[in-house]
Amino acid sequence: MRLKNIFAILALSLATTVSAQTSESGLSYDPYPYLFIGLQGGGQTTFTSFDQLKLITPTASVSFGSFFNPTVGARLHVNGAWNKGGINADDGSEFTYKYNYVTTDVDLLLNLFSLFGREGYSPLNLYLIGGIGLDVAWNNTDLTNSAYQLPRAWDKNLLSHNARIGAMLDYDLCKHWSANLEVSLNGLSDRYNSKTNSRDDAQLTAQLGLAYKFGFKNHPVAAPIIADPEPEPEPVPVVVKEEVKPAPVVVKKAEMRTEIFYAIRETTIPAGEQAKVKQLIAFLQENPDTKVLVTGYADAGTGNPRINMKYSQGRADGVAKALTDAGIEASRITVDAKGDTVQPFSENDLNRVTIAIAQ
Repeated sequence: MRLKNIFAILALSLATTVSAQTSESGLSYDPYPYLFIGLQGGGQTTFTSFDQLKLITPTASVSFGSFFNPTVGARLHVNGAWNKGGINADDGSEFTYKYNYVTTDVDLLLNLFSLFGREGYSPLNLYLIGGIGLDVAWNNTDLTNSAYQLPRAWDKNLLSHNARIGAMLDYDLCKHWSANLEVSLNGLSDRYNSKTNSRDDAQLTAQLGLAYKFGFKNHPVAAPIIADPEPEPEPVPVVVKEEVKPAPVVVKKAEMRTEIFYAIRETTIPAGEQAKVKQLIAFLQENPDTKVLVTGYADAGTGNPRINMKYSQGRADGVAKALTDAGIEASRITVDAKGDTVQPFSENDLNRVTIAIAQ
């Protein structure tokens, strides 16, 4: 089977198992960027003229890398350490020989779900993997001590190039841990398994693994905003001899300012901010003559003006809907969206916010 046909079958198989379902979640941290350390284990085989099923051996990997944003990441990946080759003898017999190897690659990771238009955080992601590196093989004594003399057999260490393409399905189990399934195809030099095929050897690996993710940036916790109490009216002076009209009582009009913060790409009110919305609803119910201006914002440090205007509008609309769902008349609510044209806070991440001013 040709190499490109094998990869096409693997890609189609992975694509049919993936459901790109997004999830809006009230995260208390930014899901990107982050660092990760991964461990994997599985099996591998090398495509030669010998039966590939008889060349399957265990394999293991360790990796260290980072996702810089929802779409692009990179890693250093070390994979090995057992392999096997096979010879079909002229008399119809078969001979298999074992050797060891380690492959070290620098890989680029592209999130296909994010790349092709998914918005918002999702625990399920599909990564396209491409990389290059070096492979070192050793301990080829099974072959060199046998009666079979292959012209390209190596008896010491062998250093080879490696080119990789593959895919990984990754699912977040919690904030710091995810599970993954990775399938990759590696191209090595023709001497890798001591045999000559007139083309590079192809090595297929399939592994299950766990990754520990760290380095997230937590959201700042804003102090709750409590409206100033209304001052008590001053007592009216008592006049005994002369009737004097009491001085008018001046009552300060009630006001309240509420700030609701969001994670990146988030428009749904986070669970940790729901208490602020309930305080605002109670204030408006207790003060039926007040009106409220709801303004949505987006941070200028991420996205672009078009996307950020969409996020700010969604944040403002979400708060306004929560008020009307609680029975606040729509005529008392004014909704506005500033996108990233106005930044109410000096810290970039705080500008993913909806500010409601009731007075």
